[in-house]
Amino acid sequence: MNTIVDELVAARLHGAPLTDMDRSIMPVSLEQGYAVQDALHRRLGETVLGRRCGWKIGCTTQVMQQYMQIDSPCAGGVFASTVLVSPVDVPYAAYVRPGVECEIAVRLGDDLPAAGAPYDRAAVAAAVAHVHAAIEIVDERFTNWRDQETPVLVADDFFQAGAVIGPPVDFTPGMDLAAVAGDMSVNGRLIGQGMGADVLGHPLDALAWLANLLAGRGLGLEQGDLVLTGSVVQTRWVDAGDTVVLRIAGLGDARVTFTEYAE
Repeated sequence: MNTIVDELVAARLHGAPLTDMDRSIMPVSLEQGYAVQDALHRRLGETVLGRRCGWKIGCTTQVMQQYMQIDSPCAGGVFASTVLVSPVDVPYAAYVRPGVECEIAVRLGDDLPAAGAPYDRAAVAAAVAHVHAAIEIVDERFTNWRDQETPVLVADDFFQAGAVIGPPVDFTPGMDLAAVAGDMSVNGRLIGQGMGADVLGHPLDALAWLANLLAGRGLGLEQGDLVLTGSVVQTRWVDAGDTVVLRIAGLGDARVTFTEYAE
């Protein structure tokens, strides 16, 4: 019998929808969900996805908590081969049902080890080297994700499938990420906008939340890690041929086209 990790790996590598899963093997608590996620990361790190090179934080904004019907943040891993530099084309067929989110991403210049917890905004700010406008690519691997409990979504990295990042912007102490405005368009049509303050009050508060979550599991953030701090707009599911553009004031933009052809 397959384990849940086997099924999650197959879905990630082969675009196999997750359907009719054996509920007896599913995690029923967040602790169990993150334990499965850890095992998934070990397996995926040995595949074409490459090493885990960062993290995503989901449900950090009111708009996403309302959409997901989940009232607290959740974390997932990001893998090296899935982080792409804007502008870029990606094959739509590489995903089950892809979607996009509007993110402020940070790149760490120093470690945030478990031993340094608890972290606050000031402590994590000292470790940030660069900031990016970033489009998170998510994937609806479950045939009906609303039927799944939060621990199951966490086990599968909370929909994470990749990121398209704009040019790095040096982070300075005077940079107010809470005040930056972002908007996203699909095929030239505005589909959502928001502010950095929508992300748990400040994107660096989301980063501190992640550092403390990982520390509680004996893990740390590492120099070079990319962290997607949470979407300021509701997830938009895309169609083949769609072009998505994200603009964040002061941070630049990012662009991705979901091509109808396979690479």
